[in-house]
Amino acid sequence: MQTQLFRVALAGLFLIGGCATTPKPVLYPNVHLKNVGDAAAQRDIGECTALAENSGLSKSSNQALKSGTQGAATGAAAAAVGTLIRGGSVLEGAAAGAAVGGTAGAVSGAFRNDANPTYRNFVQRCLHDRGYDVIGWQ
Repeated sequence: MQTQLFRVALAGLFLIGGCATTPKPVLYPNVHLKNVGDAAAQRDIGECTALAENSGLSKSSNQALKSGTQGAATGAAAAAVGTLIRGGSVLEGAAAGAAVGGTAGAVSGAFRNDANPTYRNFVQRCLHDRGYDVIGWQ
């Protein structure tokens, strides 16, 4: 029972983490962008993101995973206490609480802005140095 609940919660975390997409920079149509064209701009975006990643920066702050872990710990603790009060297997209660709390936390984290601000700043600076004006991320 405990192993099954843990596996379900873990699968939920990976599914949600895998569904997250990282936004890309949106460029203002300034003179430089008009001169170089969209294909060159996309190449420059790719080069700047690769530079950021090669510098050791991660695109994501792993918010879904962090929230899932926090939810699992909270759910396990709350369910263990509840099981102690009403009687039953504390371990099974904690496992069930971890499964429910972890999944709920991961779902909540998946809907938050998951971008690493340092990664974004790096890419924006790189693009600015190449003549682009980043107006946001999508």
